[in-house]
Amino acid sequence: MSPFVSRIVVAAVLLPLVLGLVWLGGWWLFGLALVSGLLALHELYGMSRGLRPIVLGGYAGLVATLLGAQLGGPEWVLGGVLATIPASLLLFFVSTARQNAVAGFATTLFGVVWVGGGLSLLMLLRDIPVDGRLLVYATLLAVFADDTIAFLVGRTIGRHRLAPAISPAKSWEGFLAGTLAGVGVAFFALYEQDVLTTGEALVLGLVIALAATLGDLFESAVKRDLAAKDSGRLLAGHGGVLDRLDSLLWAGPAAYFTLLALS
Repeated sequence: MSPFVSRIVVAAVLLPLVLGLVWLGGWWLFGLALVSGLLALHELYGMSRGLRPIVLGGYAGLVATLLGAQLGGPEWVLGGVLATIPASLLLFFVSTARQNAVAGFATTLFGVVWVGGGLSLLMLLRDIPVDGRLLVYATLLAVFADDTIAFLVGRTIGRHRLAPAISPAKSWEGFLAGTLAGVGVAFFALYEQDVLTTGEALVLGLVIALAATLGDLFESAVKRDLAAKDSGRLLAGHGGVLDRLDSLLWAGPAAYFTLLALS
């Protein structure tokens, strides 16, 4: 099976499941975020094992961060992230393994901020009264459209490298086509829904599309630094869970704070 066909098959299986759990929201969405977050964090810590992350401390911080989003709000998300530090410190003290404290703590906290923080703000986006479900759907579908169109256009007509030092396969042609697709999907998802004005919907779509690309490039930079091609192999042609979440981990927070700015 070719990588492209594999990507389509995995997306066809997972997308309805994800959309269904987003529709239900609440603890169902928390469960989805928890499972995907732990898998993504496991992949990140696996790639960075040479830096000796305090894995159990990171897992504890991720759970606390997601619980903060589920039970509290933005303040409790920050509290969950900060809880990573004492949890990791306790494990560091009782460990008999020789560890590098600076690199270990930095990598552990980095993973929780990146993965846990990104997923938590997506959960908070879903919790926006009345329109949260629609806003998360618009974000998810815009990111999916951006990623898919950028991939197809980049493979067919891409000639000018977007970030050759980080991700040589990405092109300006793919970036522009993906951005237009992401803006278009977000706009039509929110058009005449009494959620945002036409101008605000276009702004939100542009922010989501740009953030999705930055999230993808950010993960590419991390993987290049850690000498890894993919974060894992769990999702076949899609790579690992972190490879599928990378764009959303930036697009979700970007959408959330853009909506705060527009409100």
